[in-house]
Amino acid sequence: MKKLTDKEEALMAIFWQTDRAFAKDIRASLPEPKPHINTVSTAIRKLVDKGFLLVEDFGSTHRYYPAISKEDYSANVISPKLTGLFGDSYKNVVAFFVKEEKLSVDELKDVIRMIEEGDDK
Repeated sequence: MKKLTDKEEALMAIFWQTDRAFAKDIRASLPEPKPHINTVSTAIRKLVDKGFLLVEDFGSTHRYYPAISKEDYSANVISPKLTGLFGDSYKNVVAFFVKEEKLSVDELKDVIRMIEEGDDK
């Protein structure tokens, strides 16, 4: 699976939240200054070409929806990168974020609770 650019990831984040949307809806969700609708449409078509979005055809307009879940994308793109940087050890990943103060003790306790309870939320 190909990694998305930062801009493509931003668009996919909107699709993952909204599930199905038209290009105009995606543009409306973007921060100011908003890109031209043609720019948004071109970026969406690239995501379709890469296999990240599917299309529903309504004649002169199209509605798009994710072909891959956020979780699948993360598992296939982000996880290997993290484990590669940290010696294939998730323990080292967590330790890094704790050391850099990006993960608080309370958050770490929540992670432990999630592991113990099998909860993914």
